[in-house]
Amino acid sequence: MSVSGNTPFSPSSPRNLRVVMAQLDFLVGDIPGNTGRIIEAAKRAYAEQEADIVVFPELCITGYPPEDLLLRPSMDLRVNEALERLQGADLGAAIVVGLPFRKDGRLFNAAVVIEGGEITGRYFKRFPPNYQVFDEKRYFAEGNGAVVVNICGVPIGLTVCEDIWADGPVEDSAAAGARLIINLNASPYDIDKQARRKALLERKSRDNRVSIVYANLVGAQDELVFDGGSMVYDHSGSLAVEAPQFTEGLFSVDFLCEHHCQPVSQPLPAEPTLEANVYNALVTGVRDYVNKNGFKSVVLGLSGGIDSAVALAVAVDALGPERVRAVMMPFRYTSDISLEDAEAQAVTMGVQYDVYSIEPMYESFMTALAEPFEGTAIDTTEQNLQARIRGVMLMSLSNKFGSLVLTTGNKSELAVGYSTLYGDMAGGFDVLKDVPKTLVFRLAWYRNSVSPVIPERVITRPPSAELAPDQKDEDNLPGYDVLDKILNLYVERDFSADAIIAEGFDPADVTRVVRLVDLNEYKRRQAPIGIRITERGFGKDRRYPITSGWKSGN
Repeated sequence: MSVSGNTPFSPSSPRNLRVVMAQLDFLVGDIPGNTGRIIEAAKRAYAEQEADIVVFPELCITGYPPEDLLLRPSMDLRVNEALERLQGADLGAAIVVGLPFRKDGRLFNAAVVIEGGEITGRYFKRFPPNYQVFDEKRYFAEGNGAVVVNICGVPIGLTVCEDIWADGPVEDSAAAGARLIINLNASPYDIDKQARRKALLERKSRDNRVSIVYANLVGAQDELVFDGGSMVYDHSGSLAVEAPQFTEGLFSVDFLCEHHCQPVSQPLPAEPTLEANVYNALVTGVRDYVNKNGFKSVVLGLSGGIDSAVALAVAVDALGPERVRAVMMPFRYTSDISLEDAEAQAVTMGVQYDVYSIEPMYESFMTALAEPFEGTAIDTTEQNLQARIRGVMLMSLSNKFGSLVLTTGNKSELAVGYSTLYGDMAGGFDVLKDVPKTLVFRLAWYRNSVSPVIPERVITRPPSAELAPDQKDEDNLPGYDVLDKILNLYVERDFSADAIIAEGFDPADVTRVVRLVDLNEYKRRQAPIGIRITERGFGKDRRYPITSGWKSGN
């Protein structure tokens, strides 16, 4: 344990301490730009909110997660230059920032306090996580012991993200005399994550009789979305302040520091519905991926079905209609209803809308393939050809106009391989990659409750890929209400096939679904990345071999 700073604690006014949580969106790798944002935010918090301390998220100088950028030889140099720049800036307030810090040849995930142009405290994260999407032990050594820093005369314990989930860091800081704990976070969103955070912070603050400032990152990085929702809990375990999720801002809280540092409570934001929360995560994920990667626009195939309808709504809400292009690519099996509904939504949402029949291209391919296909029966090959022609169309528009292709496949389809490589899987970013089909329907109803943009029969009629006459998804799959429950147990909760059957599901359905999930790993490896909204998405969360003799029975 260590205590730094020499200023004794001496409350001088009813408002002893004002802490501002800088819930901001940073760009991974842009160390000069991120440092500039920190300086601008700290100065603004001091000038406009009279901040004593401004708290920034975990690894805000590099952005999170920096991944193998941390292995670049110039990383230390760039971080040191950023630190010097922060020390040289006239910030007014003390700041707590997150950054990688190298000491004695080892790299640490650090929280650094800068006050009056000097580094007055430094803490190394004790529990770098190595599960789900986290891979911090690849880069960071483990810190050792608590650090309590006198900031503005108040003894404050420093912790970083995972430290608050583990036993030790908060307890040790409280035992070392901390009246307040500051916890820097880059905590990714998933469904119900905020509820789990609240339960944890309530327990930690109450058990240790210490107030906790939980400052979280907001924005998106590749497939991860960070939802903000920064919070302050008092020493009795009561939630005093909560910043809105998916919103950048500087959120201040006053503390009356006598025997405890008691936060002054503020009105709390309304609890969002699950659908609203997920929808906001998708909008944030699309907006940041498109903007941070420099795409001026997006293009997607609008089929008249539920998935592309929801994807279009998300894209427009993220980017505005002027940056979104929807393309209908009908074939002989495309229904009039699909044509009508796709056009109706495109007109309602004000996007550029084009219709290009794939019939001539399909006939050209079939003519070219007539000889090698001679004597064979029509099967899914011809269906996949339709999807692949559409993929070529979209990728050509992407190349010509610099638009990112948004794919629209959902998690249920991706799980069982109900998609076509180089067809509907062709693109750069999958909006619904981690969204089960049943939730897609709920999102459609939610978006229409805000303002009706999706034709109602898109939501109510049976889903179909329309690659064959009178085709329905459920011709080839269990009903989505059953399929999604089986997939949740197998993919997200690691139940075996036997264990899923024991839950009351039809053995034939379970055996088939599990086999399809295992069989289609090779497709998922070639799928575009997409927004993660569950505790276990396809990607960094779930790393299964393609070639495997594993049997999934028990």
